[in-house]
Amino acid sequence: MPATAPSGVPLSRGTGAPATGRRSRAGGSGPRREGRAEPRRVGGLSFLTRLLLVALALAGAVVLSLAVGSRTLPPAEIWDALLRGGDGTTAQVIREMRLPRTLVGLLAGAALGVAGAVLQGLTRNPIAEPGILGLAQGASAAVVIAIAFLGVQTLLGWIWFAFAGAGVAAVAVYAIASRGRGGASPVKLALAGAAINALLASLIAGVLTTRSATLDQFRFWQIGSLTGRDAEVLARLWPFLVIGLILVLASSRGLDALALGEDVARGLGRNVAAVRICGGLGAAVLTGTAVAAAGPIAFVGLAVPHLARALSGPSHRRLLPLAALLGPVVLLVADVVGRIVLPPSEVPAGVMTALIGVPFLIALVRRSGVGS
Repeated sequence: MPATAPSGVPLSRGTGAPATGRRSRAGGSGPRREGRAEPRRVGGLSFLTRLLLVALALAGAVVLSLAVGSRTLPPAEIWDALLRGGDGTTAQVIREMRLPRTLVGLLAGAALGVAGAVLQGLTRNPIAEPGILGLAQGASAAVVIAIAFLGVQTLLGWIWFAFAGAGVAAVAVYAIASRGRGGASPVKLALAGAAINALLASLIAGVLTTRSATLDQFRFWQIGSLTGRDAEVLARLWPFLVIGLILVLASSRGLDALALGEDVARGLGRNVAAVRICGGLGAAVLTGTAVAAAGPIAFVGLAVPHLARALSGPSHRRLLPLAALLGPVVLLVADVVGRIVLPPSEVPAGVMTALIGVPFLIALVRRSGVGS
């Protein structure tokens, strides 16, 4: 049975390099033309076809998010409110409540999906994601400190502390993991992330235990929800989303090489340290953006990369766009289900992503052998 790289790329015998041959139409094998990537087909569908299908699924999730709520609205009323500038209570609800909520879901879902894919590629760890590596916990700790000691009372005020907390946590994890022999290896990054995660969780618990007023305010943000966000949140955060996406896309080729191992990546001319810094910084920016917008949403950054990888293969140039589309689909669908499962109350999106996603992820692991 041929050996495989951590990303699933087959290795040729005796070399440790990725296999480059492919069967010809006549049944033989021949070298692949250098510089020309072959379209990967799953179930007979090309990558562009699968990308289009995911985009259509995202469009459907957006329509559901705008239509479903305390009262289900027909598409004609949504069209009239958004494109024709309709008046009345229904149009006001769509434009001022459901549309900002949907756009925040798009932003947070895309950021979490891409950040999770990058972190899994950097650490070569299938369970790596912003929460496990301490980035989301860093954002939460910064918000707790802002509420308890600095008197910050508004969601817009918490945003900047959440963003800064995620960045500080990312720097701390990398600084700890990079010390000693071997530098920031995947195992050391995972261990450093777990240590920082535990430390920050203890800090949060200590502050909340002694300050009950802080607990009441923090609970609204900590649960992870799309409710109560407005257009001003989007206006402040979308530039950071763009910056994070640019950083991770710039490191996509390096992530493909890193998946084959550090020695192979260096042999291919990649600067491993630069790839990790660029990709890690982009993931930190994306995580801070998502957590600042919607709170620490669970599961999306963990499972979406696996779903996207099943459709795209190991190439990060294909994986990242699919993760950016699938992340909002998962988050918006979870938010819609949370609106209708216990009427007239709503279950926050952060709760629904865990309730829906954990059983699915367990089934995915059992079927695909991710654990191996």
